[in-house]
Amino acid sequence: MADDIPDEQLMARTATGDRAAFDVLAGRYLLRLRRAALRVLGEPAAAEDVAQDALLRAWTRAASYDPRQASVSTWLHRITVNAAIDRLRAIRPSGAMPEELADPAPAAEAALMMQERNGLLAKAIATLPDRQREAIALTYEQGWSGQDAARALSVSTRALEGLLHRGRKVLRAYLEAHGA
Repeated sequence: MADDIPDEQLMARTATGDRAAFDVLAGRYLLRLRRAALRVLGEPAAAEDVAQDALLRAWTRAASYDPRQASVSTWLHRITVNAAIDRLRAIRPSGAMPEELADPAPAAEAALMMQERNGLLAKAIATLPDRQREAIALTYEQGWSGQDAARALSVSTRALEGLLHRGRKVLRAYLEAHGA
């Protein structure tokens, strides 16, 4: 059964035009790719589009995959993150947030405060340079190890630590400046 075939073999078959092999890979990774895109974009519909676009890019570029450079998972993730960043660059968020009616009940007030803080944090993350935003997303939102995140970003673990340090510093300053 195709579900037992390792990713690298499926990629090799995909590179020869085997659609069934690619369908198995797409089934394995679509949800993860969508989550990765959602972490960068913050919009479920846009994340779905980016994940689909990333799979299309993977299909058309399957012959360029080199298992010595990265695992299939890392390669697909990199394509997805790049596609999400391309989308962000093409359409910068306006920063306008829709007004929402708040329920005066304490639980609703607490939920609204949390939503505002999360919105402020999302805005703060959006101000980060691409590489810092990617590093933050991979390590804190995706829960990747430093080694895996560094490999996905094509940097050393020391460089990843620098990206994280600078990113956290900018986020802290942004949140403090906005009263959070």
